[in-house]
Amino acid sequence: MSTFEERLTALRTEAGVSQQSLGDMLGVTRWSIHNYEAGKNRPDFDGLLTLADYFDVSLDYLVGRSDRREVAR
Repeated sequence: MSTFEERLTALRTEAGVSQQSLGDMLGVTRWSIHNYEAGKNRPDFDGLLTLADYFDVSLDYLVGRSDRREVAR
């Protein structure tokens, strides 16, 4: 399974979203997104939820605990 860093980078790239745009959406800097993708820092819980909702994936998928993208509804 992939790591959070790999998943975030892949999801952002697939969506065609820049680090700056994603940071603006989360209310953090581009450097924060860069550091998330580099594995230097992690978003807080609210940030993780926002990312999962933004990319329409499950939190387990985002953090690398599952290979299923689907959100349980």
